[in-house]
Order: sequence, then structure tokens, then C-alpha cells
Amino acid sequence: MKSREITWQAGGQQGEGLESLGEILASALNHLGYELYGFRQFSSRIKGGHTNYKLRIAAKAVGTIHKSCDLLIALDKDTMQNEALNIQEQGIILVDSILAQDYSGQARCVAIPFKDIAQKHGSQLQKNIAALGCTVAVLGLTEEDLEETLRKKFIAKGAEVVAENVAVLKAGIEYIKTEVPSLLGVLPLPELKHKEQHLFILGNEAMGFGALSAGAKFMAAYPITPASEVMEYMVKKARKLGGQMLQVEDEIAACTMATGAAYGGARAFTATSGPGLSLMSETIGLAAMTETPLVIVHSQRGGPSTGLPTKHEQSDVFAALYNTHGDTAKIVLSPSTIEEGFYDTFEAFNLAEEYQCPVIVLADLQLSLGKQTMLIPEYDKMEIRRGNIVEASSLPPIKAPEYFPRYSVAQTDGISGRIIPGTPNGICLGTGLEHDESGRPTEAKDMRIKQTEKRLQKMKTFLANYKKALAVDAPYSEADALVIGMTSTRSCIAEVVEILRQEGKKINHVQVRLLLPFPAKELEQYIRQAKKIIVVEHNATAQLAGLIRMHIEQCPHLENILQYDGDIMYTEQLLASCKEVL
Repeated sequence: MKSREITWQAGGQQGEGLESLGEILASALNHLGYELYGFRQFSSRIKGGHTNYKLRIAAKAVGTIHKSCDLLIALDKDTMQNEALNIQEQGIILVDSILAQDYSGQARCVAIPFKDIAQKHGSQLQKNIAALGCTVAVLGLTEEDLEETLRKKFIAKGAEVVAENVAVLKAGIEYIKTEVPSLLGVLPLPELKHKEQHLFILGNEAMGFGALSAGAKFMAAYPITPASEVMEYMVKKARKLGGQMLQVEDEIAACTMATGAAYGGARAFTATSGPGLSLMSETIGLAAMTETPLVIVHSQRGGPSTGLPTKHEQSDVFAALYNTHGDTAKIVLSPSTIEEGFYDTFEAFNLAEEYQCPVIVLADLQLSLGKQTMLIPEYDKMEIRRGNIVEASSLPPIKAPEYFPRYSVAQTDGISGRIIPGTPNGICLGTGLEHDESGRPTEAKDMRIKQTEKRLQKMKTFLANYKKALAVDAPYSEADALVIGMTSTRSCIAEVVEILRQEGKKINHVQVRLLLPFPAKELEQYIRQAKKIIVVEHNATAQLAGLIRMHIEQCPHLENILQYDGDIMYTEQLLASCKEVL
């Protein structure tokens, strides 16, 4: 009988090809039509240190991984001491022969000479492909299911390398067939009722893809985990679409160059993580003051300082909202799935130009480095909106010392006409100083008040018009509890909520997808409907809960479930925590 889903995991030392092993398997399964979610955990070093890749394989959409596992490939001692403890009792461990004695659990543990299999048909370096062959056999797949993916993976290295890897794959399959035939097809994959075409895409790649789809023509960035793949994606794709990606000397340069390009009329952005955002704060303020449509993709990791570069956290919320000095008008979006990462980044460029302000797409490590199947984007439903750009044809002749009123305070929505530099009769000034309607620096009290209120009015206009501030699953008008989360916790919370509902509890779930300006009125109605409110977040200071208390008058008591150990939230763990609160 086929299962609903299978969780596969491989663990070993960095540099042993664990990521390639997972990527090849996942690519082949995606081609076959399975829904997937993959997540790799790794150390902050180039080579060495433990790493593992976990892949959830299902017939319906999945958006996170579980702590438990059905099939584990163990290539180092750390895997046996840590990951092997999470294997299901009915699960299987395929372990490198020299490590088999390290396991004393209940699951079936089978020693496999991965190195010997690889050496016989290629080299020891291909032991990951031998492990892939064994995986294929246990899951009931065939070499034909994987062969084409292998060819695509290694064809750039030549036909001989392709042939070696295919031979090692077949040898791994044959080893199970001949030496451990009881494992052949013992963990069959879920049955597919229908096959849809999907992308299998990293969160960072999805956000880069969203930027390109929005017409982004310029990116400046400095490498930083866990945001680097956004710039790596743009390096590969931008020039093909008439754009440019520049790796610059630091995050200050990255943000100022992106701001300059955006001021010049290009759709421009940068991407960073915690330390980089700190360095960008002054320039974000400059973009806000000059009303320049700057987009920043920010992926949270463990902090402060260098913190935990390769570990998960959601502790940059206040930094994203408030690290810029002064009364700063900006928008902070919080996508909660990889697919939303694509669409929110696309929309960020529209919002940045419509409301003439910085827009931060606030992700986190799990969303950035998780890899998930998503449907091909529906481009016919995606619209590029450039906002109130004034064309030369509508401008009357201008004579010195007159300037175009770029920062006119006449509009009730706070959005004045924007000029692309070089537009005839559109000359104006741009400065980080407070200014009058044409951009001339001023300290006049009346103008200061009008310009400040104009910039802040844009945020009120935006909040009144924005329709995606919350992701809501709230079927109960009188709920036992409301669970609130942000960013990548959505899928984990959704699975826990479903389990609790099956146990007879009335649980609502709201994921906050807009953090600034905060959608207090919209959220409040769900808070008032629940007996208990549980806020789930990855930080020690309950930053999301703090935002809720800050914006909702007479806010009820909030129960906090906080995690800040660097790991992601697992369904089993969150379920236990929710039951304690309830």
C-alpha cells in the first residue's frame, strides 16, 4: 500500500555531495509530478562540518519539513548520533558500513558499502550517487526515472563523467536488488492522481525570479548568507533580459547604487541579511526622504552581529521596521511561502513606484533556503504598475529659476507626480535634506510639517488599498484559540491547526503578511473572536507580539511560543507547545 507521503534525508560532511544527491533526487521527482519541499542545514564554513538535506515527497502541496524521517542516508557519525534518532520505527537507515555499529535504535539499519560501490564503477567521490541508487531502489523507482536528470547534471563535465555516474547509480540499485532484496520498493512513493507542471525552486531564486518578472533591470549586492542566492540568480539571468547585476564592495555601496538607479528610473533592488541591513539604514532613509522606489530583499538569520550566519531566526522585525532614523515612510512585506516570495517581490516593485518609497521584502532563512514546488506563474494575471510618472508631453515649458514641483503637497493621497531625470521641463532637485515642493532645502516649519505629513499620508493610502495584509484561515466566529505567525512558519502552523481541529478544537490561523504599515484593524477582528491568542515566532523578544500590542488598543493577553535556537519550527514540536498552552 502506498503512503500519503515520504520524508527522505541524507546527512554527511560538507563537500561530500549531499546537496547534489538531494537536488538530483528532487529534480527527478519533480519531473515525475510529485509535490516537494526540501531543506538543507549546513555549517558556516566552506568545507567540513556536518550537513544534511531533508526532502518531503507528497501527492499534495507541502511547505515545510518534519522532524521525523522515513528513509535516512547516513554518511557520517554526526548523522547517526543526531538525525538517526528521529527516524520512524518503521523507517529505514542506509548507513555507510563503517558507521553501522553506532546505531542502537528501533528502526531497521542496513550497512551499505557506498564507497566500494562507487569505487568499482567510478571513484569514491561518487559515493553520493551510490547512495542515490540505493534510494531509488528502496522507493520503488527505476534507473530510467533518474538517468535523464543525471545526464543534465553532469553533461557539462563530459560524456565520460556522465557514463560513470550512471554506472554508479545502476550499481547502487543493483546492490539493493541482489544483497538486500527485502528493501526493494519497501517505501513506495505516494500515488499521483494527476500530474501538474511545477517549478522546483529555492526561495531566494523565486524572489530573484519575481524581481526579473517585475522588470528589474539593476541589482547591486554584497554576498551574505542566507541572501546570496538572490544575487547569484541575477548574475545568471539579468544580462539575458537586458539588465545588470553588480557585486560591490559592501552593503553601503549596494544600497546607494540601487537607490541611484531607482532614482534614475530603473527598477532596481538589492538583497541582504541582518548585518547588511544595519549598514543600509542611512540610505533607506535617503530613499524615503527623496521618495525613491527602492526595493530590498532581506532574509533574516541568527543575530546580533555575525550571530548564526547559517541558522534560522526572525529577530530582524524591529530592525526592518524601525532601524532608519526619523519618521520614515516605508513598506515591509512578509511573504509566508516560497510562491508568495515570488509574487510579493514582483508586487514590491509596483508598490515602490506607486507609493514612491522603500519596500522591504522580509523573508527568513527557511523561506530563502527552502526549496519547494510551485505552479508556473500566471503571467496573464500579473500587472506592472509604474505609478504617477509624469510624461514630458504633459509638462508646460519651464524657465529658470522655476522647478517642477516634484514634492507637491496638493495631493490628498500623499502621492505627487514623479519625474524621470532628463525629462524636458521636469527639472527639480533631490536631496536628503528636508525640502520644499521643488526639492530646494528648507527649514521652514510649515513646509516641514506639510512634507512630513505628505510622506506619512502615503502609508495610510497604501494600507487602505492593500488587500493581502493577512493570510486567513478562520472558519470559527468563536474560536478556542487563534494562532498568529509570520513568514515561513505558515505551513508548520497550518498543519498543527489541522491536527487540533481533527481533535475537536476550534482553532483559527492568521499569518501576518504585512508588517509596516501594520494592519491592526484587519487583525483585530480575529483577535476579538478567540478565547486565546497564540503568537508563534523565532526570536527571544516576541517582536511580532510586541507589534500587535503596540497597535491594538486593550489588546488581550497573548501567549508566546518562542524559538531562538537556530533551528526551524517542526510540526511535532509546535503541536506539543500549542497543546501546553491550550
